[in-house]
Amino acid sequence: NIRSKTKWNIDGPMLWGYFFFDASREKLLAAAMELGASGYRVMGVSQVEGEARYRLHVERVEEHSPTTLHARNNALAAFAAKHRLASYDGMDVGPAP
Repeated sequence: NIRSKTKWNIDGPMLWGYFFFDASREKLLAAAMELGASGYRVMGVSQVEGEARYRLHVERVEEHSPTTLHARNNALAAFAAKHRLASYDGMDVGPAP
């Protein structure tokens, strides 16, 4: 979809954003510290408007193939489970700065 709808070089470095949700801001802040120490840039923990839950957004410039992206998503889902977060909600992507 990205290849057909954008002019981005999806095979090169891209800015990947990853999202986690939980009712506990403190759990997300602890997860943010660990992810930050692993090379992710922590964009913030914010309350979801109109809801009693919070969102953690981290990002990192990476190159992915479908296989490596699938592996990254599996690793982040396992990270969420290990830290007992409500969910790893997936990613978004944009051009690297």
